Amino acid sequence: MKLFEFQGKGIFRRYGIRVPDSQLVTDRNEKVTLSAPAVLKSQVLTGGRGKAGGIIVCSNNEEIASGLDDLFTKEINGEPVSAVLVEDAADIENEFYLAITLDGGNGTPILIASAAGGVDIETVAKETPDKIVTTPFNILTGPSDYQVRLVARAIDYPDARELTALVKQMFTAFTESDATLVEINPLAQTPEGLVALDAKVLLDDNAAFRQRDFFQELLSEQNRLLNASETMEREDTITFVDLEGDVGMISDGAGTGMLTLDLIRDAGGEAATFCEMGGITSPQVIYDAIRKVMERTPPVKSLLIVLIGGFNRMDEMAEGIIKYREEHGIDVPLVVRMCGTLEEVGKEMMTEAGLPTYDSLLESVDQAVALAKGDC
Repeated sequence: MKLFEFQGKGIFRRYGIRVPDSQLVTDRNEKVTLSAPAVLKSQVLTGGRGKAGGIIVCSNNEEIASGLDDLFTKEINGEPVSAVLVEDAADIENEFYLAITLDGGNGTPILIASAAGGVDIETVAKETPDKIVTTPFNILTGPSDYQVRLVARAIDYPDARELTALVKQMFTAFTESDATLVEINPLAQTPEGLVALDAKVLLDDNAAFRQRDFFQELLSEQNRLLNASETMEREDTITFVDLEGDVGMISDGAGTGMLTLDLIRDAGGEAATFCEMGGITSPQVIYDAIRKVMERTPPVKSLLIVLIGGFNRMDEMAEGIIKYREEHGIDVPLVVRMCGTLEEVGKEMMTEAGLPTYDSLLESVDQAVALAKGDC
C-alpha cells in the first residue's frame, strides 16, 4: 500500500522524525494559515510530480494563492490533483538520501544512503553508483551505531550521532508500521538539524490483519482524496479501478494485482478492472468484489480471480465465490487461481460446486485472456 506524502509524514511525526510545519488543502478556496516562503506539493500516488510541475516554491502569499489555483487544475501523470500540502520552506544547507527497505535478493533489511539527495535514486544508481551506500543489517536489532557511523562518513555527514538517532527512528517506524519501504528524499541538513522534506512509505498489504484500524484509516483518507476520479472508488477494503479491457480481474493483494495486469497485457489481452481486496479478506469481501466487477458496464467477457492466501483462507474465498454464483449466477467464463492457506479445502469446495481452479498464475491468465477472446 503506497501512502501519500502527508500520510508518510504523519507516520514520521509519530516516531519523532522532524518534518516541516504544513497544512493539507483539499479545496483551492480553503483558507491557508501558513505564510510564505512556502512550498506547494501536489498529493498524488504517482511519481515524477516535480518534473510534471506538481511542486511550486512560493516567495509570497500571492504566489501561494495562484499556485493552488494552478495545481488543482493539473493532472500528474494522469492522476488529478485533489489535495495539496502547503509546507514551510526549509533553510537547506545540504541534501541527502536515506531509506530503509528490504533486499529483494535475500529478504534482509537494508539501509540505503547517498550524498546526492533530491535526485531520483534510480538516476543516481545509473549515473553515479559510487554515491550510493548500502548497508544490510539485522532485522531484530536494527542498524548498529557502528554501521551508521560508517554511513555518515561515506556521505560526508558531520554529525554521526544525529544521523544514528534518525536511523533508529526510521527503523522503529519501518518495523512497527509493517513497512516495506521508508524513504526520505531529500533529507535536508538545516541549522535546526535534519528535516525530512519528503516521505515515501510503502506498507505491506499482507500485514493488514495486524493493523486493520490503521490500514482502514489510511484507506479512508485516500478514498476521500481520490474521489475526484470517477473511475476509482473504495468500499471497505476493496480498491476498484475501471479500465478499458474485457478481462475482469480480482486479486487479494495489490502487488499480485499489478503483476496480473502486466501478465494479462503480455498474453495479448486487456484488463477491464483492477479490483484488489485489501490484503486481508473474508467471504463477504470477495462476494462484494465479484458483484462490483459483474455489475460493470459494459460487461466483462471473462472473470479472473487471483488468490495467494498468505493470511487469507482459501476455504473462505471459495465460500464467497460459490455463494455469489448461487445467488446471482456468473454468466461469463470464470478462472480462479487458488493457492496458499487451506488451499486443498478451498479447491475441494470449488470442485464440488463444479468450478475449476488453477495452480499456475501464467496458465490462469492465458486461459482468461483466451476465453475473453472466444478462443476456447
